[in-house]
Formats: sequence, structure tokens, C-alpha cells
Amino acid sequence: MEEITSLIRDLSIEEREEIFVDIARMLECTAREALVEGNMHFAAISNDMAEAIRINADELARDDPDNAELVLQQATAMISQFEAVHPYRMVSMAVH
Repeated sequence: MEEITSLIRDLSIEEREEIFVDIARMLECTAREALVEGNMHFAAISNDMAEAIRINADELARDDPDNAELVLQQATAMISQFEAVHPYRMVSMAVH
């Protein structure tokens, strides 16, 4: 994920916006997993960050690349923190 933050300056506005939306999706997934595991605090923070990124994706992609880089670094740090604490994710084997 660190590669994404260092390359953000070289991307077009549409590509930047797409990355922000993808990061927001990843944060929402980690929020769901944290909620399932009972970590309400981490789930709330991840969900709030995902919502803020999703709402402001257009502005982040168009405005100052330094701010965009900072937001991406913070989001990837949250995801990395969750992955470090939970290296073995739950896999659902449910059949619908």
C-alpha cells in the first residue's frame, strides 16, 4: 500500500479518485470485520474514516496532492494496523 501513496502524484484525477474509493471500501471491510470481532472502537473509527474519504474523494483527488498523500497514508496505516493484529482473517463457509 505504501507504493500507492508514493505514486499518487503521477496519477490522473480520475485514477486518484478511484484509489480513494477503493481505500474507503477496504476501510469499510476492516470495520465490518472489527465489528464482528467485537472491536467497536476500531470499527467506528474505520467506518468514519471510510465515510469521510468517500464523501471527499473528488476534492481529495483534485486539490493539493500533499493532503491526498497524507490521507492515503493515514488510511493505509489503519488497514495495516488491523492486519497486524488480525493476520488470520475469518473466512465464511456459509452456503446460501
